Amino acid sequence: MKLIKGLIIAAVLTGVVGCSRTHPVLNVDNAPVSYNVKVEQVRSAILQSGADRGWIMQETKPGTIRGEIIKRTHKAIIDVEYNAKTYSIHYVSSENLQYEDGEIHRNYNRWVNNLDVDIKKKLAALAL
Repeated sequence: MKLIKGLIIAAVLTGVVGCSRTHPVLNVDNAPVSYNVKVEQVRSAILQSGADRGWIMQETKPGTIRGEIIKRTHKAIIDVEYNAKTYSIHYVSSENLQYEDGEIHRNYNRWVNNLDVDIKKKLAALAL
Protein backbone atom coordinates (compact mmCIF):
# COMPACT_ATOMS: atom_id res chain seq x y z
CA MET A 1 0.00 0.00 0.00
CA LYS A 2 2.87 2.37 0.83
CA LEU A 3 4.41 1.65 -2.56
CA ILE A 4 1.20 2.61 -4.37
CA LYS A 5 0.88 5.85 -2.37
CA GLY A 6 4.51 6.65 -3.13
CA LEU A 7 4.00 6.06 -6.85
CA ILE A 8 0.88 8.24 -6.89
CA ILE A 9 2.69 11.08 -5.10
CA ALA A 10 5.64 10.79 -7.50
CA ALA A 11 3.32 10.88 -10.51
CA VAL A 12 1.49 13.96 -9.22
CA LEU A 13 4.73 15.79 -8.47
CA THR A 14 6.11 14.93 -11.90
CA GLY A 15 2.93 16.24 -13.51
CA VAL A 16 3.04 19.48 -11.56
CA VAL A 17 6.70 20.11 -12.39
CA GLY A 18 6.27 19.12 -16.05
CA CYS A 19 3.31 21.48 -16.56
CA SER A 20 5.12 24.58 -15.42
CA ARG A 21 3.89 27.71 -17.13
CA THR A 22 7.27 29.40 -17.08
CA HIS A 23 10.21 28.52 -19.28
CA PRO A 24 13.59 30.10 -20.05
CA VAL A 25 13.16 33.29 -22.10
CA LEU A 26 13.45 32.58 -25.81
CA ASN A 27 15.94 34.86 -27.56
CA VAL A 28 16.78 34.43 -31.22
CA ASP A 29 20.48 35.13 -31.73
CA ASN A 30 21.94 35.87 -35.15
CA ALA A 31 19.39 33.96 -37.21
CA PRO A 32 20.89 33.80 -40.68
CA VAL A 33 19.25 35.55 -43.60
CA SER A 34 20.00 32.76 -46.04
CA TYR A 35 18.96 34.71 -49.09
CA ASN A 36 20.57 37.44 -51.13
CA VAL A 37 18.30 40.28 -49.99
CA LYS A 38 18.93 43.90 -49.13
CA VAL A 39 18.84 45.24 -45.60
CA GLU A 40 15.68 47.20 -46.49
CA GLN A 41 13.97 43.93 -47.40
CA VAL A 42 14.97 42.38 -44.06
CA ARG A 43 13.58 45.45 -42.30
CA SER A 44 10.33 45.18 -44.27
CA ALA A 45 9.99 41.45 -43.51
CA ILE A 46 10.41 42.11 -39.78
CA LEU A 47 7.94 45.02 -39.72
CA GLN A 48 5.30 43.18 -41.71
CA SER A 49 5.69 39.91 -39.79
CA GLY A 50 5.30 41.76 -36.51
CA ALA A 51 2.27 43.71 -37.67
CA ASP A 52 0.63 40.53 -39.00
CA ARG A 53 1.02 38.93 -35.55
CA GLY A 54 -0.31 41.93 -33.61
CA TRP A 55 3.03 43.42 -32.59
CA ILE A 56 3.38 47.21 -32.66
CA MET A 57 6.67 47.61 -34.49
CA GLN A 58 8.71 50.82 -34.58
CA GLU A 59 12.25 51.43 -35.75
CA THR A 60 14.15 53.03 -32.86
CA LYS A 61 17.45 53.42 -34.73
CA PRO A 62 18.93 52.04 -37.93
CA GLY A 63 19.17 48.28 -37.57
CA THR A 64 16.89 48.05 -34.51
CA ILE A 65 13.12 47.64 -34.33
CA ARG A 66 11.25 47.73 -31.03
CA GLY A 67 8.24 45.43 -30.87
CA GLU A 68 5.44 45.58 -28.33
CA ILE A 69 2.55 43.17 -27.98
CA ILE A 70 -0.42 43.48 -25.66
CA LYS A 71 -2.72 40.52 -25.07
CA ARG A 72 -5.46 41.20 -22.51
CA THR A 73 -3.48 42.17 -19.37
CA HIS A 74 -0.15 40.85 -20.67
CA LYS A 75 2.51 42.96 -22.35
CA ALA A 76 5.90 42.11 -23.84
CA ILE A 77 8.57 44.30 -25.39
CA ILE A 78 11.36 43.04 -27.64
CA ASP A 79 14.17 44.48 -29.72
CA VAL A 80 14.86 43.05 -33.16
CA GLU A 81 18.35 43.87 -34.39
CA TYR A 82 19.03 43.16 -38.04
CA ASN A 83 21.34 43.59 -41.01
CA ALA A 84 21.47 42.04 -44.46
CA LYS A 85 22.95 38.77 -43.11
CA THR A 86 21.33 38.12 -39.70
CA TYR A 87 18.65 39.20 -37.26
CA SER A 88 18.19 38.72 -33.52
CA ILE A 89 15.13 38.96 -31.28
CA HIS A 90 15.83 39.88 -27.64
CA TYR A 91 13.59 40.26 -24.61
CA VAL A 92 13.44 43.81 -23.21
CA SER A 93 10.63 43.78 -20.64
CA SER A 94 7.18 42.46 -19.83
CA GLU A 95 4.15 42.91 -17.61
CA ASN A 96 2.05 40.11 -16.10
CA LEU A 97 4.10 37.36 -17.77
CA GLN A 98 5.72 36.05 -14.58
CA TYR A 99 9.24 37.11 -15.63
CA GLU A 100 11.81 36.21 -13.00
CA ASP A 101 15.45 35.12 -13.19
CA GLY A 102 15.41 34.51 -16.95
CA GLU A 103 12.12 32.57 -16.85
CA ILE A 104 8.86 33.79 -18.38
CA HIS A 105 5.34 32.56 -19.13
CA ARG A 106 5.36 30.12 -22.01
CA ASN A 107 3.03 32.33 -24.07
CA TYR A 108 5.85 34.86 -24.52
CA ASN A 109 8.04 32.18 -26.10
CA ARG A 110 5.20 31.16 -28.38
CA TRP A 111 4.75 34.78 -29.54
CA VAL A 112 8.48 35.17 -30.24
CA ASN A 113 8.70 31.80 -32.01
CA ASN A 114 5.71 32.67 -34.22
CA LEU A 115 7.33 36.01 -35.11
CA ASP A 116 10.61 34.27 -35.95
CA VAL A 117 8.87 31.71 -38.19
CA ASP A 118 6.94 34.46 -40.00
CA ILE A 119 10.10 36.52 -40.58
CA LYS A 120 11.78 33.46 -42.12
CA LYS A 121 8.77 32.86 -44.38
CA LYS A 122 8.66 36.48 -45.55
CA LEU A 123 12.39 36.46 -46.29
CA ALA A 124 12.01 33.27 -48.31
CA ALA A 125 9.15 34.81 -50.28
CA LEU A 126 11.23 37.94 -50.97
CA ALA A 127 14.07 35.81 -52.34
CA LEU A 128 11.86 34.20 -54.99
